[in-house]
Amino acid sequence: MIYPKQPLAQYLIQLCKAKGVQHIVISPGSRNAPLTIGFTNQDFFKCYSIVDERSAAFFALGIAQQTSEAVAVVCTSGSALLNYYPAIAEAFYTRLPLVVISADRPKKLINIGDGQTIIQPHAFGAHILFEANLATPKKTFFKSLKASKNKAKKAISMALDVALGKMGPVHINVPLNEPLYQTVSSMHLLATPTSSPQKTTTVKISSSNLKTWNNSKKKLVLVGVNPPNSIEASVIAKLANDPSVIVLTETTSNLHHPNFFPFIDQLITPLQDSQYKMLQPDLLLTFGGLIISKRIKAFLRNYKPKQHWHIDPYNANDTFFSLSKHFHSPPNLFLKQLLKLAVTTQSDYFDFWQSVKLKRLKSHQQYLKSMSFCDFKAFELICSVIPKNYMVQSANSSVIRYLQLFEFDASIALYCNRGTSGIDGSTSTAVGAAVVSKLPTLLITGDLSFFYDSNGLWNNYVPNNFKIIVINNDGGGIFRILPGNDNSKLFETFFETKHGHSAKALSEGFGWNYNSANSSESLTKILPTFFNSSQQPQLLEVFTPSAENGEILLAYFEALK
Repeated sequence: MIYPKQPLAQYLIQLCKAKGVQHIVISPGSRNAPLTIGFTNQDFFKCYSIVDERSAAFFALGIAQQTSEAVAVVCTSGSALLNYYPAIAEAFYTRLPLVVISADRPKKLINIGDGQTIIQPHAFGAHILFEANLATPKKTFFKSLKASKNKAKKAISMALDVALGKMGPVHINVPLNEPLYQTVSSMHLLATPTSSPQKTTTVKISSSNLKTWNNSKKKLVLVGVNPPNSIEASVIAKLANDPSVIVLTETTSNLHHPNFFPFIDQLITPLQDSQYKMLQPDLLLTFGGLIISKRIKAFLRNYKPKQHWHIDPYNANDTFFSLSKHFHSPPNLFLKQLLKLAVTTQSDYFDFWQSVKLKRLKSHQQYLKSMSFCDFKAFELICSVIPKNYMVQSANSSVIRYLQLFEFDASIALYCNRGTSGIDGSTSTAVGAAVVSKLPTLLITGDLSFFYDSNGLWNNYVPNNFKIIVINNDGGGIFRILPGNDNSKLFETFFETKHGHSAKALSEGFGWNYNSANSSESLTKILPTFFNSSQQPQLLEVFTPSAENGEILLAYFEALK
């Protein structure tokens, strides 16, 4: 077996193995050669080589999203490290365990004019949970050397424990001396690392909290980003059949029941003040990640609940400025215990809003029938034919908002980078997720997101069953539905950013099968065959009229009234 000669590289590799950090995404470089040699020469690790560090970090994020396991990204020194920052911020806000491992020059070579060198400690500020800045072991007398090694081992072990225990990004900075490519046939022995923190398995519901739940006749449950199959069917059924409860689910919640309310904006946009007061909850219970709907945020900030409970093992955002309790528990565990003790509260809260929901759905269907070809129509046609048992990855901006207006089969798992809601890494994340998922994967993205992250296609790991639909409306279509659109040349250049490009050349350059559509008829014709099995990844580009898209969507919400 081949191992790097450098002690710090040895400690890091052994501890990653001991803690179960199996997926290692490596970007090429020289300073990180000892780390690359160590990880790639052990069968335990699954190593991926991705040149662009920004893309590599989002690729790793996709793996972490699907496995809920710590995933490491490894880079050389210098500005390479800074390219990880967008994905680190996303991991921080979505609580994904990303282990950033950066090679560095020894301290004596920093800020003396050496090439490919920056100040790497503290590079990510407040957006990491823990930072281990290692020191090169000094060749001094034995006691000092041993203490130096033990300090390094402790720092590495602590960083990995934080990533796994608190679910978030950590940074391990590793200074490495030249020569960098020396190897040995055996490694230094390490003491058995401490075990990782145990997950919560019980939760206690106090009598006062139970009383609050039972006495609330208007309970609103709002679910943000949530992994599929994380809430038991029995819990879902109890929430769905309580007359005092309405459950508002976003597309990213991956929760389904006929009694739930999956179209939040469709439900609340047409409401008048008196109806908002009728919807205003006594108790708001939230769980899951960040909320997409700006309308539900505005509603709950203006019509505050008497109490707001949030359930999350790690943190609670006071999104609606009314947070009263944070229950540090996995949502399924808390809800299971609560509903086991709770009694059914008589109320007409559900029945009233269910009748409103059905009226909205009727208006929704009527509007769709009269709609000309546009973004909205394209999403209707696409969402109606996505096969069961698919993973759908969504880009941000207008794409995820359109998806919020349609319901998906319960077998479809839907994901979106909602931590920072950026467009910068959607493709790379989707590819990383597809590599480890057992489901065929569809990425639905906008043209700007696609071009921005085109290096997401630049790797050798894209599965043959991976598919992309690019909605090309020639710019940032979402800006046409935001206040302030004036249709001027300045607007088109600096906000909408019209570009006139097609994804065809990029698609074919990376060896993908390319097709396009520009009407309801052409899209309807191509979609069934698009989802067939193939020997190469598929890209479908849908061209829509940029000027009409915003007008049609705004008219839709008017029609609901």
